[in-house]
Amino acid sequence: MKDKILELLKESADYVSGQDICNRFGVSRTAVWKNIKALKEEGYQIDSVNNKGYKLLAEPDVIDEMRIREFLHTKWLGQNIIYEEEMDSSNIQAKRLGEHDAPNGTVVVTEKQTAGRGRRGRTWVSPKGNCYFSILLRPEVLVDRASIITLVSALALAKAIKEVTDLDTMIKWPNDVIANGKKLCGILTESSTDLEYINYVVVGIGINTNQTEFPEEITDMASSIRLECGEKINRGKLLGTFLTLFEQYYERFLETEDMSTLEEEYNGLLVNRGKEVKIIEKEKERVLKAIGIDKKGGLVVEDEKGNRETIISGEVSVRGLYGYV
Repeated sequence: MKDKILELLKESADYVSGQDICNRFGVSRTAVWKNIKALKEEGYQIDSVNNKGYKLLAEPDVIDEMRIREFLHTKWLGQNIIYEEEMDSSNIQAKRLGEHDAPNGTVVVTEKQTAGRGRRGRTWVSPKGNCYFSILLRPEVLVDRASIITLVSALALAKAIKEVTDLDTMIKWPNDVIANGKKLCGILTESSTDLEYINYVVVGIGINTNQTEFPEEITDMASSIRLECGEKINRGKLLGTFLTLFEQYYERFLETEDMSTLEEEYNGLLVNRGKEVKIIEKEKERVLKAIGIDKKGGLVVEDEKGNRETIISGEVSVRGLYGYV
């Protein structure tokens, strides 16, 4: 009943009388009052005026299940959404669920992480106002294909940000989504495997959404969608749109078990395509030209003599000649 009353208030630009709510849903005035009170306790700003009724003034800035589902149009992804205001890490939580037979497509969402992690064990600072979530997948593909899902995630995220905000985004291989040369997100894919097959894959994503300040040491390479757009972002809409697009791209990946049907679209967003980049391998650095990804998700690079090779994600780091990109 509470959700129905909230939907009615959202649809109305003016006050809705208590009696109209009673008549619409066949409940008592006391029941209406209790549900309005519950909505206010959840953070909704609702004005109550005698002889006029109730009017929704503002919604709380959270990304719980209800706000995500408002923009979610999927067949199986996100049918099971786990939301907690705070948790150690959405990836850790999703892996726990993966070990206990949680269904394929389960999504774990939180407002704040106390133990967020990035690639190579780095700490991922997780203040409130951003999007932190993980997707639990059970793909029936070979173990060596799991890393491709990271690229699929980056492609879907770049497209979702563009659709929701009209902000032009690019991808820094393999999985950094950037705008105006600065990183907007982190993607960490982890898997549990058994010999040649995958038990589950967890895709963890942190999006700098409404953050307005960054530590001084990373201000030259990190930004948020809000800073780049100049306005606050509806996080429920962004997350629902991403999940919808990700399902579509992921299903295309499953059909071929590679990037063959997504390769052209991904390369169209590759920020360093056709440019010289530094390939960093342990203590060694080389300067090569980035050509694009191949169907396995590797980065094809070329030296000055036209000789080509493929760089595998996880083995090396790729940087622009004069900075992050």
